[in-house]
Amino acid sequence: MTTVEPEFAANIEKEAKRARLFTRINKADAWFSVLGLAWMTPILKAFAGDNPRAQMKQIWLLLGVPLLSIVLFLAAWGALAPKVQTSLGAVPGPAQVWEQAKVLHADAIREGQKEKQFYERLAVRNEKLIAEGKSDQIKDRAYTGKPTYYDQIWTSIQTVFFGFLIASAIAIPLGIAAGLSPIVNAAINPLIQIFKPVSPLAWLPIVTIIISATYATNDGLFSKSFLTSAITVTLCSLWPTLINTSLGVASIDKDLISVSKVLKLSTFTKITKLVLPSALPLIFTGLRLSLGVGWMVLIAAEMLAQTPGLGKFVWDEFQNGSSQSLAKIMVAVLTIGVIGFLLDRLMFTIQSLFTFSENR
Repeated sequence: MTTVEPEFAANIEKEAKRARLFTRINKADAWFSVLGLAWMTPILKAFAGDNPRAQMKQIWLLLGVPLLSIVLFLAAWGALAPKVQTSLGAVPGPAQVWEQAKVLHADAIREGQKEKQFYERLAVRNEKLIAEGKSDQIKDRAYTGKPTYYDQIWTSIQTVFFGFLIASAIAIPLGIAAGLSPIVNAAINPLIQIFKPVSPLAWLPIVTIIISATYATNDGLFSKSFLTSAITVTLCSLWPTLINTSLGVASIDKDLISVSKVLKLSTFTKITKLVLPSALPLIFTGLRLSLGVGWMVLIAAEMLAQTPGLGKFVWDEFQNGSSQSLAKIMVAVLTIGVIGFLLDRLMFTIQSLFTFSENR
């Protein structure tokens, strides 16, 4: 046995390990893309020794250029903002906006401590009444302090998802029916063309009046303000899903429909086994568009109707007119943008999970 054979075996083992490593990196690349971390793949490949120069070009394109553009934007913002004077003073730069973000965070912490102290005092009071035999005087009271910035964010997120789910529950079945039946498509197409361009500012008064008339009190599961905003979101966001679902169903391979007729599949089986898997990419495209539209509509609806949420926070700060109001509004604008991005990433992740399960 020569020394060449052990070296050859070692090289074979080394190459096998390297191949397994690149296989894992390539598998992870799909999830990096979903999570907006596509720049992680060239970094891992560079460390693994796969053409570092080429990987550095990818890292620069995927990570370096976006970071550079953000730095340039912040620099331009910081340089130009002080030169623009308003009735509230100079336009705040990044430093002032960050300072107000910290102020909002500190306010939220203080408000949380106040709420905790309130319930602690209430518990002590109730225990004292029980000890004195006055159980009939016990009262469960809710804390009525002002909502924090984080409360406003959470309210808006809950509202947009509620409206989006209602819109999806209406749009997907209607879109499937329109895609499968020319008669249904001809019937609903004029309605789509008429109502799709309607602004949320036009829908909001109608929804407000109807909710006020049919929902007499706020004692139900949802408050009037919540339903008003959520239904406005529904009316404005269902159209992209409806149109894309109809288009996706109508464009599936006609041979599949012929096969379903030969096999005498039931309507439910045909839809779940043939129609939906084929139309899924376009359906999710519609859902992503609908959620984005719903988020934009919600902020406008909250501002106009003065319902709780980020939109109301922006309007209240605008009405407040203090020297810090403009910076707080900018904090809200950046928050709205980041949440919109995260909502899109969430829908893209769900789409990828469904696509993965369908392809298995």
